[in-house]
Amino acid sequence: MNKNDSALFYTCSLIEFMSRLRHQKRSELVNILGETIIGRIYRNADVLHCEVIDSVADKFIEIANIPEGSFDNVSACKYTVPDYWTIGAVYERLIEDVSDEINAKSIITVYNSWVSDAISNYNTDFYYQPRDYIRECYLEGKVL
Repeated sequence: MNKNDSALFYTCSLIEFMSRLRHQKRSELVNILGETIIGRIYRNADVLHCEVIDSVADKFIEIANIPEGSFDNVSACKYTVPDYWTIGAVYERLIEDVSDEINAKSIITVYNSWVSDAISNYNTDFYYQPRDYIRECYLEGKVL
């Protein structure tokens, strides 16, 4: 397995960016995108990252017809909001650490787990914990 997978990092960062734009929970957004679109983003990340992320996000929001939601963890944050690249890196590392193979299905699995809500709560310190700790929490099914 490839650690520091730049395509996975970009895919996760784009998911975070789109989720914030459309006010969608991360799990809801990946379910709307589905395996086909997430696979397309992951496979083409080396080209997509050359474009402005706003433009790429707009394109996939339109393709997947992602509706406006009501989840706004950014406004709810009392502290400095981590940028979408930072959160993308958290998901990238976790997916690398818990998946035998990196593909759209493994990405969707992690985003649909309980840990997605923990990472999205920017009023806690969970998202910036060491990757080994986040991995163990994920595997145990709870914050340790």
